[in-house]
Amino acid sequence: MLDTPFHSGKVRRLYHWGDDQILMVATDAISAYDYVLSTEIPDKGAILTQLSLWWFDQLRDLIANHVVSTEVPDEVARRAVIVERLDMVPVECVARGYLTGSGWVEYQASGSVCGVPLPPGLVDGSKLPAPIFTPAIKAPLGEHDENVDFATIVELHGAELAARLRDATLAIYSRAAELAAERGIILADTKFEFGLRPDGTLVLADEVLTPDSSRFWDAALWQPGRSLPSFDKQYVRDWLAKESGWDRASDTPPPALPDAVVAATRDRYLEAYRRLTGTDF
Repeated sequence: MLDTPFHSGKVRRLYHWGDDQILMVATDAISAYDYVLSTEIPDKGAILTQLSLWWFDQLRDLIANHVVSTEVPDEVARRAVIVERLDMVPVECVARGYLTGSGWVEYQASGSVCGVPLPPGLVDGSKLPAPIFTPAIKAPLGEHDENVDFATIVELHGAELAARLRDATLAIYSRAAELAAERGIILADTKFEFGLRPDGTLVLADEVLTPDSSRFWDAALWQPGRSLPSFDKQYVRDWLAKESGWDRASDTPPPALPDAVVAATRDRYLEAYRRLTGTDF
């Protein structure tokens, strides 16, 4: 049995592993609107861990990653990896190639996203002229990350590191979007987390390019201005917001997910894995 984790996030547990490594375990929990839902999605942790490992392999020549080994205890097989202990940079590094979500809301109010001006006349789902870096400051557990402009990241972390975060984020996004497009999937947006080694090397960490950290659309069904079916947990968000009867403005936690929503959500994760990797989970 594993010891008590030294850190428990929304969907992951971290355990000390030797002197300078961490055992990172992905649970089957799912979060939405800053709540961890009471209902789990079977196999979710394993699917996302294996998909992250596939992506790390695709990006290996582009940036270092934190994975040390996949040799983990049997009780967490496939849903855990042993990773480097890094000095994590407390910034959600978001890349957007398409306008949607909180970016769409902000654009409607200001014509820009995180200080980046955008052309007039865009609609929900529009492809942007070029991918943009729209960072967020990580908030404590249970609170919402705050979208900020690039100047804020410079102020908090210095111009050199801010530029490295931006450039790495956009380079990874471009590579991933190209690979996804070859498989009939649009990578609308995604978020990365980075850490620093003692020598200053920037390292890609946490999960990467999964349905929990990214917005994936079926390219064949993409129609800007219309509802866009996705391979990510937007399905759960939509059910909570439109069908569950839950009042987001209240202090009441979201309701449990019905079996049909659980099954449909799991199917979307499996389909994303199959479409991207070319293999069944």
